Amino acid sequence: MNPGDTAWVLVCAGLVLFMTPGLAAFYGGMVRTRNVLAMLQQNMVALGVVSLTWVLVGYTIAFGDDAGTGLFGNLELFGLNDLRVPPAPHLHVVTGQVTIPTLAFVAYQMMFAVITPALITGATAGRLRFAGWVAFLAIWSIVVYAPVAHWLWHPDGWLAKFGTQDWAGGMVVHASAGAAVLGTLLVVGRRRGWPRTASPPNSIPLTILGAGILWFGWFGFNGGDGLQANGLAAQALINTHLAAAAGMLVWLVAERLKDGHSTVVGGVSGAVAGLATVTPAAGYVNTLSAIAIGAIAGFVCHFALRLKYLLRLDDALDVLAVHFVGGMLGSLLVGFFGDSGVNPLGKDGLFFGGGGSLLWHQIVGVVAVVAFSFVLSWAIAAAVQAVLGLRAPADEQDNLDHTQQDADAYHLGGVAGLNGTGAPQRRREPGRERGAERPAGPVQNARLVTATVNPTLLPTTRELRDALVGAGATSIVLFDATVSTAEPTARSLPRGYWQDQDLVGRARVEVVVERESVSAVLDVLGRYGAERSECFVQDVQLATDLR
Repeated sequence: MNPGDTAWVLVCAGLVLFMTPGLAAFYGGMVRTRNVLAMLQQNMVALGVVSLTWVLVGYTIAFGDDAGTGLFGNLELFGLNDLRVPPAPHLHVVTGQVTIPTLAFVAYQMMFAVITPALITGATAGRLRFAGWVAFLAIWSIVVYAPVAHWLWHPDGWLAKFGTQDWAGGMVVHASAGAAVLGTLLVVGRRRGWPRTASPPNSIPLTILGAGILWFGWFGFNGGDGLQANGLAAQALINTHLAAAAGMLVWLVAERLKDGHSTVVGGVSGAVAGLATVTPAAGYVNTLSAIAIGAIAGFVCHFALRLKYLLRLDDALDVLAVHFVGGMLGSLLVGFFGDSGVNPLGKDGLFFGGGGSLLWHQIVGVVAVVAFSFVLSWAIAAAVQAVLGLRAPADEQDNLDHTQQDADAYHLGGVAGLNGTGAPQRRREPGRERGAERPAGPVQNARLVTATVNPTLLPTTRELRDALVGAGATSIVLFDATVSTAEPTARSLPRGYWQDQDLVGRARVEVVVERESVSAVLDVLGRYGAERSECFVQDVQLATDLR
């Protein structure tokens, strides 16, 4: 055993595990406010479910001795029994004798098995029953994922013997999960109103954080697949990073030309597209080829966003465009950019004098994996729907957090998010703030002025308060409100989408003031977006005047 190789593979296993909560955050920030917890749970539960199915039966199907057909391994390693030897030489595209413990290999591959079906949740956002999803996870990880891993990553797998190459999962992970999306969406159907309605993301910062975790974890995803800490691992790592960088920049340019804006969500979407696309090629191509693959991914995956409309499939978070198209595209590009000078176990592609042989092998592999995963995923989803129910009832889909979690992800409103005054200095004692005029005392001829203002026009809550007090207000109440608009307001959504909003957020202000000061208060409110035709003035009786 080589301690350096062992340490590297164990670190990479941790990096790939970290990608699952990263994926949860990436998807969780993109769904509507009342479905956040459900999305996070659908991803995180894969760590529990698939880890157990992998140890019990998944590993032996994927990496046990071939049963004789090249389709799956035998069951001799059920429950990790009889692990007496390290992984076989040349297993999983490693040159020379593997120098890590078998359990290190088991752990590393387990993390791939965990995150692969979790990718599906981005497409089915807002529509899954939790119990049905758990059942689907368990069955799919055994029936679909493990055999596909055997085909490509076991030396006796039929696609491996045929000559198909998949460094870190362009087919095993991304194409198989993307095909599963196709089959699953046929069963769970569309969200209510799609495609005429759109759901705004609840937290773009959470999505960006998740994307950063995915980028970071992808170094283990691609860098550890050689199972050795050597120059090939370094090549795979640098290829991974540069493909993501190229994908990000090309996506941003395409977004700017198409929509007029380059957005942060678009940037990280391009990066993830580059990462997914270089995955099958990371250990088989040189640095310039990796940059080219990432750039192609940024362009192709961006325009593949329309794919779900062409197929009439409600892929909520564009898994088909980024992961499915990216995984298939990268697998095919190995046939063009493959370079045996990078990896002796690789083959030369079309651009490096190898002819079309490798490309043909890649095409066969992509078609076989996609067809297998699509058919079985549809069958599994249909069976789960019939027995347990996979699709959440329509009346629950807009608020899965309450129906499935009995909890809310957020408890803040627009008023709570307004700016206040402050400075980097010691807090003053209460009552000693400068300019802190208190409203006047009780009034004799009280009027209640009610209006709605635009919170975005308020620099600070102090400015509004001081202006109203200066106009004669004796009591001020501010709370969240939603008002109708004469014309729908267009609101941008991630990746170039948008929605019309007929109801928009405002802050409702109620001010008690002397009758002669009503006009001055209305003038103040007008500075912050209140239309006089939409303001109300009422006679009021103070509680202290009641007899």
